[in-house]
Amino acid sequence: MSQSAIPPILFEDNHVLVALKPPRMLTQGDRTQDRDLLGVLKGYLKEKYEKPGDVFLGLVHRMDRPVGGLLVFARTSKAAARFAAQMKEGGLSREYVLVCAGETPDRFTLKDYLVKDPAQNTVRVLPAYLRRQGKEAVLSGQTVAHSAEKSLVAVKLQTGRSHQIRAQMAHFGHPLLGDARYNPRGAGESLIALWGMRLRFAHPVTGKGMVFVCPPEYLPAPWPRSPHFAPYARELDGLTRVWPDIAP
Repeated sequence: MSQSAIPPILFEDNHVLVALKPPRMLTQGDRTQDRDLLGVLKGYLKEKYEKPGDVFLGLVHRMDRPVGGLLVFARTSKAAARFAAQMKEGGLSREYVLVCAGETPDRFTLKDYLVKDPAQNTVRVLPAYLRRQGKEAVLSGQTVAHSAEKSLVAVKLQTGRSHQIRAQMAHFGHPLLGDARYNPRGAGESLIALWGMRLRFAHPVTGKGMVFVCPPEYLPAPWPRSPHFAPYARELDGLTRVWPDIAP
């Protein structure tokens, strides 16, 4: 497999693999049979280590197809089980950056109840009286830069629901730029302004704390990059410098 066909791999050992998912690429294969990151990385490992048969690579968490950013995979079943425990206990932290419409508050927390419509592949926020029918979704946000028209926001997920950030921010009145599904002005766009920029977890075998921070600009050509982040190069560089030093 050509190295240029493999998205950037930031870390790899016998138990863990951390890679960047490009926007528009599936995390895991589906009925479309389009190229997916899990399948690409399995092929990479099979070829690199000359492994016969199927290669084990556990999917720890997912990312919407239009979204890019950091993903961690488990290379052994032991690592997969321990990552699952970390996810359940909140030990695996995922933080995103986004550009949304309007001026957001300096800091905010969104707590909603979401329900998914599988037929339409959309998620909606339920009114309070129907919350028992949905799944709780919680995120916290901090505005990094803003104008009257748009804001750059850093978001930390406390739950991991399908389309969570996109649906909650739209319901909050600040839909993401380029989001063709939840922003009426994003119709026809495929490069959403949402990127998984920071990933923190304990190594599943050594227990060592690991932090990865990667801005959207790190993704090399020919992989697509959302143009909505381009005006915020200085602010994203500042986050890159600050985030590794944040205490767990």
